[in-house]
Amino acid sequence: MNVEAAELNKFAGAAHGWWDAEGAFATLHQINPVRVGWIESWTPVAGQRVLDIGCGGGILAEALAARGADVTGIDLGERALKVASLHALQSGLRIAYRLSSAEALAESEPASFDLVCCMEMLEHVPRPESVVRAAAALVRPGGWVFFSTINRNAKAFALAIVGAEYVARIVPRGTHAYAKFIRPSELARWARSGGLDPVAFSGLHVDPLTRSMRLGTRVDVNYFLACRRAA
Repeated sequence: MNVEAAELNKFAGAAHGWWDAEGAFATLHQINPVRVGWIESWTPVAGQRVLDIGCGGGILAEALAARGADVTGIDLGERALKVASLHALQSGLRIAYRLSSAEALAESEPASFDLVCCMEMLEHVPRPESVVRAAAALVRPGGWVFFSTINRNAKAFALAIVGAEYVARIVPRGTHAYAKFIRPSELARWARSGGLDPVAFSGLHVDPLTRSMRLGTRVDVNYFLACRRAA
């Protein structure tokens, strides 16, 4: 299975804090409005069947469901899924959460979703290219796939690890491993090999001191990629 025990244990230990907007996942709460707006700049989500790969505690899944999407969230973290299910119940949202890998779901339900998201997840698995291929297989022809991850270069190391984890401390230490960061060229190549057309990159600029987030054209640290499967 495309997962490391250490990664599962790391997130399991913090699962209780998924919905604490000032806790270990505060940055995800702050990023969420930006990434949801970016997704909807490409395609409306209302009425669409959406898959959130690596959904964690459901921060993105709930935001998309609140906008009228029919959302399925998958993750390999049992504790996170329990938190996600409970919070969705409290929020009055119907979201299908499943304990599954993207690869397993792609085998059983190919081309089943109008829109697939895999955000802030690829840099946490040993074989990210496998997840990209699975995401491509899961979306219907003509559908959209959205990725986000972190570039691999000196600036990304300085800002995403040293700055964010050790100086500003906006994410817990040990959240990221530099060797798992992904260059945009690599992500685009994996997308094409899975049958996706990489449409556009966008940079996510995070100020670790003010914790402000904005979209831009530079993809040297955090970045998004919008892809579409050929009709």
